[in-house]
Amino acid sequence: MDRIRHAGSRPGGREHHPYGYTLCMAGGGVKGGHIHGATDDFGWYAIDRKVHIHDFHATILHLMGIDHERLTFRYSGRDFRLTNVHGKVVKDVIA
Repeated sequence: MDRIRHAGSRPGGREHHPYGYTLCMAGGGVKGGHIHGATDDFGWYAIDRKVHIHDFHATILHLMGIDHERLTFRYSGRDFRLTNVHGKVVKDVIA
């Protein structure tokens, strides 16, 4: 497993799971009892079926009935949106 760290850098948040996180989702069209992805034994690194924060945001917006790609606006010649012009809906978690 590749564990890259930049010289002299420390993860933010007093090292509270900077490379993997866990969250619970319930209701609103989310599959009940579904586990998506995994972390290592310490919960430090995401190791399986990683979801980027932009994908998580796109999924939440989708579950709320909002197409995150339609929220794009142009400012100073650059496109912006809530998912930072990235993000794909994680269909595996949708019922």
